[in-house]
Amino acid sequence: MTRIFSGVKPTGHLTLGNYLGAVRGWVEVDQHRADALFSVVDLHALTVEHDPARVRRLSRQAATLLLAAGLDPALCTVFVQSHVDEHARLSYLLECTATDGELRRMIQYKEKSARALASGESVRFSLLSYPALMAADILAYRTDEVPVGDDQTQHVELTRDLAVRFNQRYGHTFVVPRATRPPVAARVMDLQDPMSKMGKSHESGAGIVYLLDDADVARKKIMRAVTDSGQEVAYDPEAKPGVANLLEILAACGTGSPDELAGMYDSYGALKKDTAEAVVELLRPLRERHAALAADPGYVDGVLKEGAERARGMARPVVDAAYRAIGLLPAG
Repeated sequence: MTRIFSGVKPTGHLTLGNYLGAVRGWVEVDQHRADALFSVVDLHALTVEHDPARVRRLSRQAATLLLAAGLDPALCTVFVQSHVDEHARLSYLLECTATDGELRRMIQYKEKSARALASGESVRFSLLSYPALMAADILAYRTDEVPVGDDQTQHVELTRDLAVRFNQRYGHTFVVPRATRPPVAARVMDLQDPMSKMGKSHESGAGIVYLLDDADVARKKIMRAVTDSGQEVAYDPEAKPGVANLLEILAACGTGSPDELAGMYDSYGALKKDTAEAVVELLRPLRERHAALAADPGYVDGVLKEGAERARGMARPVVDAAYRAIGLLPAG
């Protein structure tokens, strides 16, 4: 059976972009067709300045939202990355397999290190090395497919390169995974800056619809979305990125392609109104389920404990094999 691994990083509140670009596909497709693992990858949140209490709070919230979205522990494995030691164990072996040049070419490292330096912060080594940890997340489970957005494709390509190199040097140990992408809204853009991804940690949040925004807040953010010059509603991501973003969101919330939907509108206002209502209705049941689960933290804790035990059972033999292959003496 095909094995899938993917995760969410608890660096901010989960967004509409996270849901449409990844989580909904995990719920509706991936957990039903594959042996699927979904993790809150909390170790990745430590690569930049952070508040420890906030990381813990957002990790629990992310896990609860994944369950609220419809991930079923009877169908898939839901767990927290730091609860499974094999991720950190394997990460160092992959740091020893990667090169400095490969890691420095990662686009996210270039962008995040530049922002840190511009704001007067130091750049943590973990920001450079974390793609090796991401590769460990994937390779520890003999993963076949990694459903990701466009911004993470480069990291999956690095993971493939490291798996091939390790296998060639030390003997066949890892499955070489491939990235898969959802067909629509793989990269939802910021409503106030449609040239930038709708990220979890943007300072103002004015262009980001968070999954736990109440209906009025979400509606107002979409109604205030930046559009483009002219009045024609057309799907043209290059010439009309603001309108194209709204059309992609609307298409992902319902039926029809962005091109088809564009022909149904003669004003930006009508497009915004329908997009806002579609988003509000899409998120309403998720928010209601989240409230119910948040009121029962013992259930969420139980799911995460069972998920970590299951994940550990899958990862440990793979990581032990990698330790032997690379030349480490087995523990007595």
